[in-house]
Amino acid sequence: MFIDPLYVVLLVPITLLSLGASWATRSRFEAWARVPNRRGVTGAQVARFLLERAGLHDVAVVPSHGGMLSDHYDPVRRTVRLSPTIYHGGSVSALAVAAHETGHALQHAEGYLPLALRNLAVPVASLGSNVGMFFIFLGALLAFTQLLWLGILLFSATVLFQLITLPVEFDASARARRLLDEWSLVLPGERRGVQAVLGAAAMTYVAAALGGIATLAYYVLRASGDRSRA
Repeated sequence: MFIDPLYVVLLVPITLLSLGASWATRSRFEAWARVPNRRGVTGAQVARFLLERAGLHDVAVVPSHGGMLSDHYDPVRRTVRLSPTIYHGGSVSALAVAAHETGHALQHAEGYLPLALRNLAVPVASLGSNVGMFFIFLGALLAFTQLLWLGILLFSATVLFQLITLPVEFDASARARRLLDEWSLVLPGERRGVQAVLGAAAMTYVAAALGGIATLAYYVLRASGDRSRA
């Protein structure tokens, strides 16, 4: 069985980093999900409170139908969707996640440029992730260099999307921490939990971006090597 050394060097460390980041996110979330916030408020109440204070009375807060950590802000319907454990929960984790998703709603209302760029890039990123990888596989299989490079070009849009996502997520977390402190929704001892949950979640986006860059570099180097041998 042939193992590509370039693949091992570029992608195995990133895969391990990604697995570690996912484990840390889940572990810290679950740890602080067992710690009730001393204000006795739920994630839904925190999101609604912060939206009202920002004057965003038309942004809805509803429970999502997904599972754990399916929380997100829907810019099309102007809705903060929180998973049941966050929406109904009163843990420190629930406050952190609810405030983070509310941060995205505030970004949208303010016209935060990285968020606008990310929303515009969603269709292209989806195309790059699906069609791009198919073209890469087919181009490599058929030794069709032009098709391979087309796939790489499309996949690069996915990597660009992942890079744009980083400032969007970091800013939403910064807003969450600031707002929770500003309105005294978290008390001493709980701030550490908010930081732990949001910090671990941020690392998953960093790992995803590094994984995308490493994957793109791998295919570029492989395609360049194939062309030089042609």
